[in-house]
Amino acid sequence: MRGPILPSGVFSAILRAGLLWGMFPVAPPPAAAAAEVFETSAGKVRVERVADGLDGPWSLAFLPGGGFLITERDGALLHFSPEGTRREIQGVPDVFARNQGGLFEAVAPRDYAETGEILLSYAESRNGGAGTALAVARLNLDAGRLEDLRVIFRMKDAEGGGRHFGGRVVEAADGSLFLTLGERGDRPAAQDMTRHNGKIVRVNRDGSVPPDNPFADGPAPEIWTLGHRNPQGLAMDGEGRLWTNAHGARGGDEVNLIEAGRNYGWPVISYGRHYFGGRIGVGTARDGLEQPKHYWDPSIAPSGLAVYSGRLWPEWTGHLFSGSLKFDLISRLARNGAEVGGEEWLLRDAFIRIRDVREGPEGAIWFLAEGDGALFRMTPAD
Repeated sequence: MRGPILPSGVFSAILRAGLLWGMFPVAPPPAAAAAEVFETSAGKVRVERVADGLDGPWSLAFLPGGGFLITERDGALLHFSPEGTRREIQGVPDVFARNQGGLFEAVAPRDYAETGEILLSYAESRNGGAGTALAVARLNLDAGRLEDLRVIFRMKDAEGGGRHFGGRVVEAADGSLFLTLGERGDRPAAQDMTRHNGKIVRVNRDGSVPPDNPFADGPAPEIWTLGHRNPQGLAMDGEGRLWTNAHGARGGDEVNLIEAGRNYGWPVISYGRHYFGGRIGVGTARDGLEQPKHYWDPSIAPSGLAVYSGRLWPEWTGHLFSGSLKFDLISRLARNGAEVGGEEWLLRDAFIRIRDVREGPEGAIWFLAEGDGALFRMTPAD
């Protein structure tokens, strides 16, 4: 059963037509929230609607004490209190909200309770084009605004067009930050070590470059890995390994294990083809270029990515959960260490354009459905 059309109507209609793109208690959903039950390999699950009336939701972040943040692509940052009160936070930087651009990730670092700082990634206008940026700001919930905002990373080159911004952020155990960057539709740039396009970068929270970055002495020292098309999900497993998913072209969506200094091949190799049908690069493999741990053909248009702890479903411990914008589902990928095995499609066609997937503090799986304009929570039905 699909959720209701967004209040704006037009936005939801556009999404349906496929014209847009790729430890603490948590407040329970309102008592009146509708719930549905679905069959999975781990038994029946219950999905409840936690919040609705969202306009292009992109990212979910949990805060200590039970509240959470949701970003909307057009530039709104929403705070939900443990009691369910919703408020728009002021002071968000201006965003380039065209095509795939906009406000992307909100992240509450591990020291949020002490510092009140959050991270924001977004597309910004500059030099006649746009590029992905990463900022840090203090979230003043009493005043309902961001304060002391500072940009700690900007793509070197602004590009025209509105495609492939990346924008996912993960905080590492040492406090450094990983940020995904799409190639902005400029395919060769993903292999150009003087540019940030098509890279995953790593920076410190003050904007400095960690000295152990693999290309710290190069022209773009923030680069951690290269050869990415448009990474839309980023997550770290319990052993500290970094995982991403990325959009291919026609086929060839990928899941990759990210290791420092590695080249993931775009546009030299791919398991997809150009939209007009032509072969991409030299084929599916070349010496020195990494192979994906999993790929989808046809493409599912992967979105947010989570690594599951196993708290509520022990049989899913360590598995990857990826949203799908194209097939309206969550893909569960079994994982054993650095290897990815079988796949299960969850909730197919029940929710429209799943944009983000997160494990909540209580072990539930939460997800944002862009086309439904809503946030949902999945728990065991029993």
